[in-house]
Amino acid sequence: MAKAEAGDGGGAGGGWCVSVVKYRRKAGPAADDGPGDAGQPLARREGLRVLGGTGEVRCVDEAGRTLWATACSGVPNAAHISGGRVLVTTDSFDYTPWGHLGPALLLDLADGSAVAVLRGASGAVLRGGRFFLGLEGYDVFETWEYDRDGVLVDCWRSYGHYVAGRGIRVVETDRCLPTRSRVVRLLPGGIVERGPALTDPVCPKPLVLADGSILVLDAGVLRAVDRRLADTVLAELLPVGPDRTWLYRGALRRTGDRLTVTLEEQHEDRPGRHVLHTWTLALRPGPAAV
Repeated sequence: MAKAEAGDGGGAGGGWCVSVVKYRRKAGPAADDGPGDAGQPLARREGLRVLGGTGEVRCVDEAGRTLWATACSGVPNAAHISGGRVLVTTDSFDYTPWGHLGPALLLDLADGSAVAVLRGASGAVLRGGRFFLGLEGYDVFETWEYDRDGVLVDCWRSYGHYVAGRGIRVVETDRCLPTRSRVVRLLPGGIVERGPALTDPVCPKPLVLADGSILVLDAGVLRAVDRRLADTVLAELLPVGPDRTWLYRGALRRTGDRLTVTLEEQHEDRPGRHVLHTWTLALRPGPAAV
């Protein structure tokens, strides 16, 4: 497999170009994920912050005063605010068929009172109090839409990383080999508009650019998918075959006009040994940018 080196050229696709500024390769034990975003707000809206702790969801104002606190049976991991409601997904202390999946709580943002208790691993929102919840595993590969009162409005056979904007797109993660994952758009009536097929069944969280394009790291290849679901390869950093994607774990991060792409490669014959590939890329509008 060819590896990108500092100074290699990049690619242009749609309205964006990338070029490799720097490449680093480091061997060693598996990277420690660290404490994550502990202590950071799960969501913010108009001076309000929603915080999570073991067995509790809290809302505080700009001065840090607690406006309300609501008990929960697990540990909140994400929150989404829309239409005077807050949707909170949680991790359970108990193991379930979907891992440590806890209940998803739909709360009144004004006082923290429970509106509905739902089921889902990850969520997203659109305007007007429309909430999306999704779950994958054990023949479940679904996204459900709920209104602000927790009433089921629509559902789709799709799940993954949600990208909200003009409608909702999904970078699917089916965790199957061979994968059937794609970048798709969810349309009313349970219709799934199919976009480009993916190689990696568990692509990392994508980045969303100013024009609505999605940057997807798919099996070592950086791809741009625009609002029309048109797909372009921006850079073949470390292409991975479909049968070897389970050995790799990637991530994308953006700071200004720089992208940092990491790909952790697990040693197939030496458990616990990894190689961490890191690219710094320059991101700029391409000739087709508007």
